[in-house]
Amino acid sequence: VKLECIVEAGHAAEVVQTIQEHAATGRPGDGKIAIQDVSSVTRIRTGETGRDAMI
Repeated sequence: VKLECIVEAGHAAEVVQTIQEHAATGRPGDGKIAIQDVSSVTRIRTGETGRDAMI
C-alpha cells in the first residue's frame, strides 16, 4: 500500500504523528515516511494551479 498526502508545511508534523499512531505495528515492514517540498501543482482538467488545484 502506498499513501501520498500533500499538506501545508505547518501541518506536516501532525500528519506524520497521526500516521505513526495509526499505522505502526512494531514489526518490520511498517514503512517509511518521506517529507518533501512540492514546488507547484496543476490540475490537468481545469488548468488550475497552486492551492486552487488542491481543493
